[in-house]
Amino acid sequence: MLNFLLLLGGALLIALVAGQLVALVVGQTRALRAQAFSAQVGRDLLLTSLASARRAQRKADEAGAPWSGIRKFSVAKKVPDRGDACSFYLTPHDKKPLPPFKPGQYLTFELEIPGQKKKVIRCYSLSDRLNPDYYRVTIKRCPPSKPEHPAGLSSNFFHDHIQEGTILDVKAPGGHFFLDTSKEGPVVLISAGVGITPCLSMMNELIALGSKREIWWFFGCRNSADHIMKDHVVELAAKNENIRVHVCYSAPGPDDKEGVDYQHKGRVTVDLFKELLPSNNYDYFMCGPGPFMESITTALTAWGVPDDRVHFEAFGPASVKKKAAAPAATTADAAAAPAFKITFGKSNKVVAWDRAAANILEFATSQGVALPSGCCAGQCGTCVTAIRSGNVTYAQEPGSKPEPGTCLACVALPAGDLVLDA
Repeated sequence: MLNFLLLLGGALLIALVAGQLVALVVGQTRALRAQAFSAQVGRDLLLTSLASARRAQRKADEAGAPWSGIRKFSVAKKVPDRGDACSFYLTPHDKKPLPPFKPGQYLTFELEIPGQKKKVIRCYSLSDRLNPDYYRVTIKRCPPSKPEHPAGLSSNFFHDHIQEGTILDVKAPGGHFFLDTSKEGPVVLISAGVGITPCLSMMNELIALGSKREIWWFFGCRNSADHIMKDHVVELAAKNENIRVHVCYSAPGPDDKEGVDYQHKGRVTVDLFKELLPSNNYDYFMCGPGPFMESITTALTAWGVPDDRVHFEAFGPASVKKKAAAPAATTADAAAAPAFKITFGKSNKVVAWDRAAANILEFATSQGVALPSGCCAGQCGTCVTAIRSGNVTYAQEPGSKPEPGTCLACVALPAGDLVLDA
């Protein structure tokens, strides 16, 4: 009997130990399976996160990187305005995202204009803040001046031939003239006529960001008939107490009311700034006709405003040349200075550089050497010319620096003897 009980107890003990071992093995198996499942879930989450990050990065890259070369844009909307101006709303024909730009920058257009032997290159400032759906340029019609220099060729083409649905060849936004929206310092915006366009871009962007920077805006035109975007600017000033708009009409119309349509009779001048601004301690951004900006920049310098606080934009032969100014040379200095020789290799011409020439493009034209040109302000890159030997300096900083071994003839000056592939 005792032996039976001992055997039974041993069997029960063995069964108990075996059960514990089975439970332990099952528990460990379940734990390992749980760990494996957790690891798999972790890997899946990681792969999902990586894929999401790649998509986000790809989207950011597409939206953030300007394109190279030409991109097709459709005219989604064409809206006439005062002053014989018209706004063109441009959407990408490929439906891909629009890269951002800095307020004040411009677009470069390659236009196929009937009767022209080659494409016409023109730059137009963006006239609105960044919008995910479109770019906007506002172009004033300019009547042609002379047959040999049709100043209004492209603007008239836009007004007369570019309609909603037209597809245009456009280069990415560019230019060194822009407002840094990350800063908070006070600014003065100065514009005349269609020079209002980059200032509109700056103002609209600052308002969209909720900026409370102190902003003064001086705008000049003849009268209300020429007052581009008048209603929009009036609304901006009314809704934002940090914006002070001062409009100058040089020739008010019979129905124009001082204090309502405009604040000052006459032109925009630095004397007006002295009268209204608390000090000259501002950053100044201006755009308008060349002579207008020449006078403003000269007067700002005389008022003690440092050159690095004066920013301007101009397209065409009348661009401001103030920053390229050099100390006046005496007659004796000029006589003693070495004469540069400019060699136009393709044209087989060797001529002495004329120090009175504003740039190489102007000099080449005077010598009967035809160089391609577009904006004539160092912006569009059309006048890029290969340098066989020698070096150049720049009258004003180009919008985009040319490749080594080349120069932008419209803003370049020879630094010595120069051989061009032209």
